[in-house]
Amino acid sequence: MLGKGYEAASRALRDAVPEDHVRFLSSLENSVTVGKYFLCHAGVRPGVALEGQRLEDLLWIRDEFLSSTKNFGKIVVHGHTPRELPQVLPNRINLDTGAYATGRLTCLVADGEGQRFLATR
Repeated sequence: MLGKGYEAASRALRDAVPEDHVRFLSSLENSVTVGKYFLCHAGVRPGVALEGQRLEDLLWIRDEFLSSTKNFGKIVVHGHTPRELPQVLPNRINLDTGAYATGRLTCLVADGEGQRFLATR
């Protein structure tokens, strides 16, 4: 379907998602800081303060972010780039285990006792 059927898929999704769900999703922040973690969808632009990140980068950035070893000031928790297992690096944690294709959804539990992961299947 890559490159095809986007309009039909968009219409089908709009028809299938209840309006109260759309309102809820629309009310969510694009990023959030929790303790030593900065959570976002795709990542951040290296060299730009976390509070100055552009929405486009939070949602779409890849290579420049993924290859960066910079300290971002917080550990960036993100997805957008599927991997078989969560990836834990000093400056970021990638939680994307390709749920759309694998059925495996992964989350991070970060508490006073460290980090661990929960996953479906």
